[in-house]
Amino acid sequence: MRAGLDLAEAAALLKTSQRSLHRYDRGEGEPSALAMETLRKAADAREETSAKPQRAFTFIDLFAGIGGLRRGFESIGGHCVFTSEWDRHAQETYQLNFRDNRPPEGDIREFSAEPEKIPDHDLLLAGFPCQPFSIAGVSKKNALGRPHGFLCDTQGTLFYDTAEIIRAKQPAAFLLENVKNLERHDGGNTFRTIMNVLQNELGYQVSARVISSEAWVPQKRERIFIVGFREPTTFDIKKLELPDPAKGPKLGSILDPHDEVDPKYTLTPRLWEYLQAYKAKHAEKGNGFGYSVFGPNAVTRTLSARYYKDGSEILVEQPGKRPRRLTPRECARLMGFEKEGRPFLLHGSDTQAYRQFGNSVVVPVIEFLAQAMQPYIEAAVARSEERGSTPEQEAA
Repeated sequence: MRAGLDLAEAAALLKTSQRSLHRYDRGEGEPSALAMETLRKAADAREETSAKPQRAFTFIDLFAGIGGLRRGFESIGGHCVFTSEWDRHAQETYQLNFRDNRPPEGDIREFSAEPEKIPDHDLLLAGFPCQPFSIAGVSKKNALGRPHGFLCDTQGTLFYDTAEIIRAKQPAAFLLENVKNLERHDGGNTFRTIMNVLQNELGYQVSARVISSEAWVPQKRERIFIVGFREPTTFDIKKLELPDPAKGPKLGSILDPHDEVDPKYTLTPRLWEYLQAYKAKHAEKGNGFGYSVFGPNAVTRTLSARYYKDGSEILVEQPGKRPRRLTPRECARLMGFEKEGRPFLLHGSDTQAYRQFGNSVVVPVIEFLAQAMQPYIEAAVARSEERGSTPEQEAA
C-alpha cells in the first residue's frame, strides 16, 4: 500500500507470480529479504515524490467514499486535512490512493457531537446520504407546543451531522452532493428543509443544480450539487455554462480491447437467459424493467452500487457472444477516476470495486465545479486572512 502497487504491479516489480504473492498473503512462506528491500525502496520513493507542500486552501472530505470529491478539489491546489468514511473497504481503497499518513476517520456522528476534533478548514465537501425526514410546518409545530427549526427538522439524519459541523466550523464555502431525487423526496419537503437550514439558520448564500455527467464521461449520471458561501458572492451554480453533452465521449473510449477482457466478465448462459426472460415478462406488462446492452458508440445508464449482482443496467455488447459486465478498471474510467497518466489503484474484490464506484461521483464533473469555484474560494480565504481571524472567531 505504501508503494502504491496493485497485485499485478507488485508481481512485475519483484519478478514473481501473483500466485506467489497470494501465498505470502495467506502466511504460506515469506518473500526474500531482497524482495522486501525492493518494496521498501519503491514505497520510500513514492512517498518522497508525493509529499505535499502547503496549499492555497484547506478542505475536509466527509462521506468520502473512495475520494472522488477530493480528487476534484486537489486538482485546483486544495489540501485535505480531515477525512471521514465509515465503510472499511472504501477506507482501504482511499488510503491506497491518498497516502498522507492520516487514515480516514469512521462514523461522522462522533465528530458532529465534538466538532472541535475536526481541524479548521476553508472548504467542506460532503456527499451525504439522504435519510428520510420531513417538515410538518412551523405553525403546526407551534400549535402542538413542539420545537421547530434546525434541531427538530433534521435531527437523526446524516445531513444534520453535516450541518452541525458547518455551524461549528464556519468554513468559507461548502459543496454538498446527493442523488437527483433529493429535490422531489417527500413532495419537495426534504429539499426545502435542507435549503432552509443552510440559508436561513446557518446563514450561507446557497445555490443548487442537477448536473448530468455525459458531457465528461460516457454515462448519464444525474446528481444534485449544493454550493454555499459564508459571505456574499456572485457565484451561482445555476449560471454555469456546461459543456455540450452531445460532444461527450462514447463508451468505446473507456473499454479494454475485446481480446484483453477476462472471460469471467461474460454473462453465463443461465444468467443471460434469466435476464432475457425477466425483461420479456415486464415488457408484457408495459414496464421497462430489465437489462440494457450498449455498443461502443453509446452513452450508458447510471452505474449503481448493485452492479456486482448481475450488471444488468450496463452490459457491453459482444458481437457473436453473450454480453459482458464492465470490468472494475473500465468502471474506474467510466467514473473518471482513471485516465491516461493518472492511474487509480483498486483494492479488494470485484464486488467491492463495483460497490465503491457505484456509490461515488464522476471526477471530471467535480473538477469542472472546482475550477468554477476556485477564484471565489481563493477570494473568500484571502478576506479571512486579511482579517486575521479563524472561522470560529468570526462566528463568535
